[in-house]
Amino acid sequence: MPRSILKLPRNTVTTHPVDRSPTRKPIRGGSKATTRWPQKVDRDNRAPGSAGERPWRADAPDKGAEGGPTGGRAADQPGKTARPAQPGRAAKTHPPRGIARSTGARAAPPVRAAQDAVGERLPAMLESRLPPVPADPTPPAMVMPEAATAGGRQRGLAKEPPRLSKLVSQLALCSRREADEWIENGWVTVDGVVVTRLGARVSPKAKIEITNAASQHQTASVTIVFNKPIGDAEALDTGLAAIATLIRPDTHWVEDGTCRRLQASHLRGLAVAGKLDTEEHGMVVFTQDGSAARRLTGGGARLENEYHLRVQGELSPDGLQLLRHGLSLDNVRLERAQVSWLSEQQLRFVVYENRKRQIQRQCELVGLQVTDIKRVRIGGVSLGKLPPGQWRYLRPDERF
Repeated sequence: MPRSILKLPRNTVTTHPVDRSPTRKPIRGGSKATTRWPQKVDRDNRAPGSAGERPWRADAPDKGAEGGPTGGRAADQPGKTARPAQPGRAAKTHPPRGIARSTGARAAPPVRAAQDAVGERLPAMLESRLPPVPADPTPPAMVMPEAATAGGRQRGLAKEPPRLSKLVSQLALCSRREADEWIENGWVTVDGVVVTRLGARVSPKAKIEITNAASQHQTASVTIVFNKPIGDAEALDTGLAAIATLIRPDTHWVEDGTCRRLQASHLRGLAVAGKLDTEEHGMVVFTQDGSAARRLTGGGARLENEYHLRVQGELSPDGLQLLRHGLSLDNVRLERAQVSWLSEQQLRFVVYENRKRQIQRQCELVGLQVTDIKRVRIGGVSLGKLPPGQWRYLRPDERF
């Protein structure tokens, strides 16, 4: 039996093609494509009842009308007609161009020039702010100083005379620092008068003379070795005034072999290197040499410091070995040190670093009590026979 085939009738309804074009996202407030803006129409040549413009009244005030805000500005322009003013309404008055409406402050051009250009008086509020007109409009002549009018070369205020140190440095071809030292030492005369005040100003035409002692003087940084007595630690921390009380001509060691004389410039810029505590005494260094100061007090300083101690008490059996190496202070292991006996009650310590009361605390850990501590050497420079409270210059053969 043949199989029956079911045939469905064709759809006779006409279908429209599907628009598969991408949809646009709506614009907030309307789309520019759908919004129709009124077209600008020429007001003079427009057609009556044209679309896109609101009706125009014949009695509406125009900005360029006579008596309007602009004061007849549109009437002067060709091709534009002025509208009649609205009846029953006073015309607004505005300040001329260049005057602020709220504050009345003037801009360019000036107020009086603007008033003359406008040809009318300003309001009373603005007119009261105008500066008074001088009786004589001619500006006063500028009075120039005599220095500017005498030769006709210099202008402005008269310059101050130069400093004496500047003139000395130009005359002797030396530095300003050397010139200041020569002035302090009394080696410079101005018109036959000795001037020792720093910063003094003299006339460029003054006669300046320099003595022969200045030419023989060679400026160099000095280093001073001082034997500090017990209890003078505060004096070393109070600055140049306290140092000047220690470094004086009367405290200069008579056996100093450098044959140098103390000068005021030797105290300028002195730095204390290797300070000592109040209970310590001995060698202290004052220097003007920056490299020497860094070698003495820098973080990587590796100069030996030799101390002589007077102790009392009983030393533990292995105390001497512990003092040399093996002790710790504040959880920090100390570096090796050279420790030996000088006598029954004297110890010799050679360390690279001595923090505050470091040696005294080391001795306390091994059963000793320090009664006296003195520094006798720093690097290759020793204190020698220098008496307490006196000082000497560093010799040329000595170096830190």
